[in-house]
Amino acid sequence: MNSYTTQAEQLKESLRLSLPPVAIAFTDDVPTGIASYEEVAPAGCYFWQEASQKVFATSAVDHELCAIGVHTHNLAGASEGQMTELMTALEAMQGLDYVREEEVAAIPVLPNPVQHAVYGPLADFPLEADVVLLFAHAQQSLILTEAAARVDAGVPAAMGRPACAVIPQVRNGGIAAMSLGCCGARAYLDALSDDVALWALPGEKLGAYCEEISGLAKSNEVLTVFHERRRQDVEAGKRPSVQESLERLAQ
Repeated sequence: MNSYTTQAEQLKESLRLSLPPVAIAFTDDVPTGIASYEEVAPAGCYFWQEASQKVFATSAVDHELCAIGVHTHNLAGASEGQMTELMTALEAMQGLDYVREEEVAAIPVLPNPVQHAVYGPLADFPLEADVVLLFAHAQQSLILTEAAARVDAGVPAAMGRPACAVIPQVRNGGIAAMSLGCCGARAYLDALSDDVALWALPGEKLGAYCEEISGLAKSNEVLTVFHERRRQDVEAGKRPSVQESLERLAQ
């Protein structure tokens, strides 16, 4: 097994993920053997869900219906129509006071144009991953937050709209971030249900995240039992010391 296969299994097992980890790589040339995306995606974020099942390459034309995604990913070869769509979308959002002009300028964007974005399951990914995506609920996010704080020496960012902005945020900054998505991503992705958020990890530090996630998942499991049994004792009228609660772990 390659390192990504091992790390994908480690993440899935430690966090008990319902959807496999997804990898993204940006490249100007698609290696032989990687197929192009052949369907129609309603938005760029839709590729994340598709990528849990197969590896494929995309370009600006595959993001035809998602001008926001073309912008955040700085995809080369965007058509004049896509640029018009981007302005129309931003104007509509500003009209709804969903986004303001100064907020548009603050949206993360990849610094250099890229020809292709390649997506796929982390376990089978044939390229060096720039970003790894995880769909995680609150309990899983607890462990991810603790792990990211150790690896990155700081509390990870929690981002909002647009969901796709988390990709350049993490790629540019080299530290993990969580995205609560946006109303569009939550409409397009079945995997992004109301109790799920999106995590993005920089690929170059994946090994460090996996190591911390594995250890913290085990620690959280033990401490959960500690607190559950302590609660049982308190509800039964006892006033256990920490040592007494620790001894209960062996029962």
